Amino acid sequence: MHELQTRIEIAAPQKQVWDVLTDFPAYSRWNPFIRHVDGFADDARSLEVYVQLRDARHARLRAVVLVIDAPREMRWRTHVLTPRVFVGEYRFALEPLPDGGVRFEQNLCFGGLLTPFLHDRIDRSVSRALREMNAALKGHIERARGACPSLRGTA
Repeated sequence: MHELQTRIEIAAPQKQVWDVLTDFPAYSRWNPFIRHVDGFADDARSLEVYVQLRDARHARLRAVVLVIDAPREMRWRTHVLTPRVFVGEYRFALEPLPDGGVRFEQNLCFGGLLTPFLHDRIDRSVSRALREMNAALKGHIERARGACPSLRGTA
């Protein structure tokens, strides 16, 4: 398995960030990577996840929600053809900070027979997409709050 990880600090309460992350119908208004999600953030539910990489067409992925631990973690798994061919596990995690903000972390673990052929492309394209999503989430929430973006994100 290979893992990508990004994180950013957002000047907003954990629950507010959670509410934005689980409001799937609103993704198209702010999210440059996960453009749309059909389904609900409930355990063991199926989702249709539409992702858009900067230099590629959109892709539709079928996912199963593995974990919903509001307002801390959401995790889902998807695969292409079968899990042996390509499997990915995607995780959002929110950690409250002492100043009242939150650290948002995304993890993507992937593996399967296609991994050696897709590894470099996923590292480049998806890492950038995750960082862009982090920045968009931060901007969307902090603009809505009128918050001063004093917390700086890291990739």
